[in-house]
Amino acid sequence: MKKTTLITALVAAAFSAAPGMAQQTAAPPAKDAQVQQKAPDVAEFDKQMAQMQQNMQRMQEQMEKIRQTQDPQERQKLLQEHWTTMQNGMGMMHGMWGPGMMGCCAGGPMMGGGMTGGHMMGWRGMGDYYSKLTPDQMKQRQYMMDRYMGMQQQMMDHMMQHQNYMWMQPPR
Repeated sequence: MKKTTLITALVAAAFSAAPGMAQQTAAPPAKDAQVQQKAPDVAEFDKQMAQMQQNMQRMQEQMEKIRQTQDPQERQKLLQEHWTTMQNGMGMMHGMWGPGMMGCCAGGPMMGGGMTGGHMMGWRGMGDYYSKLTPDQMKQRQYMMDRYMGMQQQMMDHMMQHQNYMWMQPPR
């Protein structure tokens, strides 16, 4: 039981920190150079978001089956299927932070080199980036972030529900 709690906590921590942990792979632009901001690909984001919503629906259906079953072995099987679906969803969500999405990654301006190089996440490191966005780019980024954060909250809710049902399992 403690192992499951620890795993869930570690997954949740890694999931929430994943975007900030990317390493800078490209050399930063010269301070004098005008950085051309790449417009976010909202159509691709919406396509990925639709896939995530399907995944969330599948997880919701699995959770409903878990609630309805009285057989501990069947519940364990359903919990494993739910866990696998959750992991797939987390992978999809992490992929949404790929190059050109959400304004980051692959050494993009939103990601620093962590503690050893570059700027850490935070407004000081982001102010310059956001100040160069056009109003349309800012709206697109906000739209994508709002949708992403809602999906992230749903994923966390599923993690908590899953953990709750794991605690209900009889001792082996």
